[in-house]
Amino acid sequence: MSREEKLTLVIAAALVAVSAVLLTVRIIGMRFSGFLLLGIAALLVLELVLDRWAKCSRKGWYARLVFRAGCALALIPLVILEITVIHEGQKPFPERECTAVVVLGAGVNSTQPSLTLRTRLDAALAYLEDHPEVPVVLTGGQGYGEQITEAQCMYDYLTAHGVEESRLLLEEQATSTAENFAFSKACLAAAGIDAATEPIAVVTNDFHLFRAQLIAVRQGYTDTFGVPAELPWWWLTANYYARESFAMVKTLIFD
Repeated sequence: MSREEKLTLVIAAALVAVSAVLLTVRIIGMRFSGFLLLGIAALLVLELVLDRWAKCSRKGWYARLVFRAGCALALIPLVILEITVIHEGQKPFPERECTAVVVLGAGVNSTQPSLTLRTRLDAALAYLEDHPEVPVVLTGGQGYGEQITEAQCMYDYLTAHGVEESRLLLEEQATSTAENFAFSKACLAAAGIDAATEPIAVVTNDFHLFRAQLIAVRQGYTDTFGVPAELPWWWLTANYYARESFAMVKTLIFD
């Protein structure tokens, strides 16, 4: 075995070890990065196997060529999507007025907001303080491990921090971002607001802004702008930004 092959195996083993930590220690909050590193390790080992095959077989040479071409064809659009997601997420916050605010739900730990959800709620609090008359739709259903709906959790948090109950409209059925926007339209309509024509502020995390606004357009919203919430640690932000490029692929195909 050559020095290059040994180095490849060492790198793959190190990636597997790090991924095992990220996948098992869930409090770190970087499971996606764990799966990503595991996938990279598998690709390195497969490249090593194909490289050996290519040295002794014409079929192996073609198989390696197809593998490398497939990796390039997958990587290029992912990189483009990642650059777009980062660019949109880091745009300066627009100073605009809106008719209503939609706060997108995220995970709830029992009855308490997860870190991701809490950052969205804190961003919403800051925005609502500057726009005291604007109604707010809190959208999110109840998922696995959640004792209450995400909308109810957001309602409890915001009212505990001084937001008037009369401003808050709860949408408690949505289980995806597409449903968040689809079901919120009915809440907005009940408040006399037409999501198809009026400006709507959308509160979500910075890494989620581009995909959220794309989905909003697909759900009939014509004038939305993001109110970004930032995670407190750079490694979590990097994890979620990386995940978003893959989530964008799902959105472009299915949502």
